[in-house]
Formats: sequence, structure tokens, C-alpha cells
Amino acid sequence: MSEPQAPAPQPQRRKGPLSFLSGALTSALLCVVSLRVSKGLAVYFALHPPTYSSRIGQSIATALKTLLVGMGFLATFSFGFIAVGLALVFVRSVLPGSTPAIADGPAADSDQSP
Repeated sequence: MSEPQAPAPQPQRRKGPLSFLSGALTSALLCVVSLRVSKGLAVYFALHPPTYSSRIGQSIATALKTLLVGMGFLATFSFGFIAVGLALVFVRSVLPGSTPAIADGPAADSDQSP
């Protein structure tokens, strides 16, 4: 019996500037949305402090409030950072002479002699 031959590997398609621009705009939009949600959470929790008679309940409510506000601003930072990075990659991709070589593997960058 003969072994089935594996299909020839397809060349990978490179991402173009339009892909970087759409990703940057999408991430920037999500950054603005998460910033508004985070601000809303912070204002709501500032205007409505938890009032529990139990110290344990008060502690849990404060921890939950801190966690929610922190996660909101973490999402804002993450989306903003991604938007800036993709915008920079977009600018780099539209500048003339900025076509990076496609690496075939880990040994593709080893131009150094021993």
C-alpha cells in the first residue's frame, strides 16, 4: 500500500494595510465604548456607596466594586493599546520601502556567521 501524500502547503496570505486600518478602527471604537462604560460604573459606584450593617458584606461589596471598575479600565487600556499598535503598523505598511521579508521559520533570521 502506498501512503497518502500530504497536500502541498498553501502560501500564506499577507495582511494588507486595509486589514490593519479596520482592526485599528474597530479597536478604537471598542476603546471608546469601554471607556464610557467604565466611567459610568465609576460614577454610579461613587454616587451609590454600599451601606451594609455587616462588615463582611461591606468588604465583599467594596471588593466587587473595585474589581468591576478595574476590569472596565483594563479593557479600555487594552483596546486603546491595540488600536495604537495597529495604527502604527498601518502607517508602516503604507510607507514606501516597508515590505518586510516573509520568514520561513526560526532559522530565517539567522544571517550571522558562527
